Amino acid sequence: MSRLDVAVIGAGFIARTHVPAWIALGARIRIFSTDGQAAALAAEFGLTEAASLEEALDWAAIADICTPTTTHRDITLAAFEAGADVLCEKPLALTPQDAEDMAEAARKAGRLLYPGHVVRFFPAYVCLRDAVASGALGHVAVARFTRTGRYPTWSNWFADPALSGGIVTDQMLHDIDIARWLFGAVVTIHATQNTNPAAPDGPVATGSATLTHESGVISQVLGVWGPPATPFRYTFHVAGSLGTLTHDSLAHPSLRVSGHSAAQGDGVPAGDFGEDPFATQIREFATAFQGGPRPRVSAHDGVAAVRIAAAARQSVATRLAVSVDDTHPYPFVEEHH
Repeated sequence: MSRLDVAVIGAGFIARTHVPAWIALGARIRIFSTDGQAAALAAEFGLTEAASLEEALDWAAIADICTPTTTHRDITLAAFEAGADVLCEKPLALTPQDAEDMAEAARKAGRLLYPGHVVRFFPAYVCLRDAVASGALGHVAVARFTRTGRYPTWSNWFADPALSGGIVTDQMLHDIDIARWLFGAVVTIHATQNTNPAAPDGPVATGSATLTHESGVISQVLGVWGPPATPFRYTFHVAGSLGTLTHDSLAHPSLRVSGHSAAQGDGVPAGDFGEDPFATQIREFATAFQGGPRPRVSAHDGVAAVRIAAAARQSVATRLAVSVDDTHPYPFVEEHH
């Protein structure tokens, strides 16, 4: 097993969720950031601060990229040039071309690239995935996913759609990816996005997207960035021919199944949702980086999510449904080294 020598690039909110997970795995970590926060993060966790990106990558086996979206491509390519594998926080990039460049660079360098689609590691969604894949819900017709949290005022770049893509790209991409994970390729999307930076209680943004999957399933994704006091909440409601599976992270700690599946005892495991999903995610990625099995999310998934998000932004701009280029084979192949 190779050593977990990790360069964490960025020192903001996401870096703070990743660092404890790497420490728990015994990783050696260097922190680099251009925003002046690296020294405090390094001191807090007893880590080493690098003076430059080159210094951070010089000895790293893994680069964990926790920087604004528009910087992901160039840092990823620098990491591959330095011989490191990459965990890149979602979305991989703002544009499909940049995301494809990153995946193609990984293939050419013989390195691994994994996007931080952490919601795939939330136990509630794992249970939902198991229920759908096992056929416990029968033929799924419609699904609805919502995600609510405070407007990300801690970094100014979130408010600039040219840098973040807005709520449809930055926040709703999580549930877009979940819908694709569950129901397959997306063929069309119709999306809306509204932002009010001058709302009385603080800036707010909302977004919605209706996805038509190649499988025939229709899924709806709703996102809210609310005032500072807004609690974090996610929900889903998935209706199939044998039952309906619902979850509300605030209303109840487990899943609730109704319909035929519930009557037959074919429901989904419920109970303690235990480990921090960021820790689960990073442990699975670390295992793959060290030569173990592939994780549940790939570079292909990251590129697909960026393509769908780009189509969503086009739909917002045109107010029309937009076709999604998500069904043809991808021009790159993930390889292990």
